[in-house]
Amino acid sequence: MAQILRDLMTTHPVTVESRDTVAAAARTMRDGNIGDVILLEQGQVRGILTDRDIVVRVIAEGLDPNQTPVAAIASRELTVLAPTASVEEAVAIMRQKAIRRLPIVEDGRPVGIVSIGDLAVEREPASVLGAISARPPNR
Repeated sequence: MAQILRDLMTTHPVTVESRDTVAAAARTMRDGNIGDVILLEQGQVRGILTDRDIVVRVIAEGLDPNQTPVAAIASRELTVLAPTASVEEAVAIMRQKAIRRLPIVEDGRPVGIVSIGDLAVEREPASVLGAISARPPNR
């Protein structure tokens, strides 16, 4: 069983630049079959954008995804952890802050990401979330 996040995280997280459009970020998510991208500014982690953010902050508000920059809607109050942080610390933070994804950062640069599904697969594989998260993604 993984003890530190380096052993559990998904490496090489997908990133976008703050000036990229929401439409471009959505295509990146589609192409990678993922639900989030990490926002970078000058190579440093500055936020996270999820598929839910796009729906709630762009589509529902009537904004043009081809004109709206990612920086305008990404979540900027970001919680990150180091790859050497414990899995227990990640669980506690995600529970306390009700967040589903944690960027894993080293020297200000993204090196991984841990999702609530990753934790479920690792710690409770027989749970509904663990079983669903272990399955291949739908296309």
